[in-house]
Amino acid sequence: MKNFLRVAALSGAVALALAACGDAPDDEATPGGEETATSAAPTVEPVDFKACMVSDSGGFEDKSFNQSGAEGLQRAADELGVEINKVESTAATDFTPNIDQMIADKCDLIIGVGFLLEDPIQAAATANPDVNFALIDSSFSDETFAPVTLENGKPLLFNTQEASFLAGYVAAGMSATGTVATFGGIKLPSVTIFMDGFADGIKQYNTDSGTSVKLLGWDKDKQDGQFTGDFENQANGQNLAKGFIDQGADIIMPVAGPVGLGAAAAAKDAGDVSIVGVDADWFLTAPDYSSIVLTSVMKEIGAAVFDTIKEASEGNFTSDPYVGTLENEGIGIAPFHDFDSKVPAELKTKVDELTQQIISGELKIESPSQN
Repeated sequence: MKNFLRVAALSGAVALALAACGDAPDDEATPGGEETATSAAPTVEPVDFKACMVSDSGGFEDKSFNQSGAEGLQRAADELGVEINKVESTAATDFTPNIDQMIADKCDLIIGVGFLLEDPIQAAATANPDVNFALIDSSFSDETFAPVTLENGKPLLFNTQEASFLAGYVAAGMSATGTVATFGGIKLPSVTIFMDGFADGIKQYNTDSGTSVKLLGWDKDKQDGQFTGDFENQANGQNLAKGFIDQGADIIMPVAGPVGLGAAAAAKDAGDVSIVGVDADWFLTAPDYSSIVLTSVMKEIGAAVFDTIKEASEGNFTSDPYVGTLENEGIGIAPFHDFDSKVPAELKTKVDELTQQIISGELKIESPSQN
């Protein structure tokens, strides 16, 4: 319960959002959700190791963190020769049954995708000490929320605020209206960490340039802002984005999984609004909107998953957290793609300088939600 208590403290809308997540599983679905893949034919000599994954409710084609995790899993099958399996969750009630299914399938490593899987992954790890577990976007904690270490549990974490800071700086520098916006799906640390960095990047640009670019949708000091209350309903993202556009925002960063595609639709309809993607490079993963993607704040979830499977399959699994940073290239911003010729050279140079300052430790970008 502790995870849901934490979430409730962060946002009163969470319980309602979780209750509304997703459609019912198909008749052929597993008891906890829809099994989307079994073992893949490796391109190398097979290894006697099975790596498995349980998604959050967004599903493995969410253009976001679930999809990135699944890509890392598939890469492990292709390059390492491990056997894989994965199962989708359509609601929070699927998490425990889906994890139990992977345990029954004799998986050696089970990876949960997302903060909301903390409690069921931690419970399963405690009950099954001979199975290794990993959890994307959250550490493990006790009933008082104090961090705990599980010998067979590895957190995969990302200091996303560093890369989001750079995206905020770019957005402020590229806004023609002097107003940009961000919003989240559910008020979780793995969401607000993006918004914190984005806000700090805009603030830094204003300091450096003597401007007053305004941010809608998030107040870092108050830790308060706009959320749709879910990660699935694109109409919610579209409606919220329209409201920002009506207030003059011409660049929007949605931190809401598939809900963000609704914001992209609103931006495309507006004709003069661009999007900052999150988790993956939206220019590649959301091609219908590639022409309006300024850049994306990327968490290299796939690489973190692959590296964790590689270590475990070689007998080197540890409970030491993986933390993605600009320094180890576990996070970053995507290329500007179609906007490359539009982004001024001096702005690109400044972003490069800020990147190096963050890597060196000269500039520290902090968030209450960071690891």
